[in-house]
Amino acid sequence: MKRITDFIEQQSFGVCSAMGNRLGFSTRSVRLSFIYASFFTFGSPVVLYFALAFWMNMRRALRQQRSTVWDL
Repeated sequence: MKRITDFIEQQSFGVCSAMGNRLGFSTRSVRLSFIYASFFTFGSPVVLYFALAFWMNMRRALRQQRSTVWDL
């Protein structure tokens, strides 16, 4: 089960695990909250999810691009 969860998290941008780690909640509770919110609001949190995924990928790309200040 752990391998399946890791594969899905890797393919789905890792937004829920990053939010869980940053906020101090378990990843499972963040995922369940996101799923419940999606059902109750007819999928509008999906827009938030993609915005967070975009932001995380941009931050990761900027950090990989320049490792230090002197690389300008």
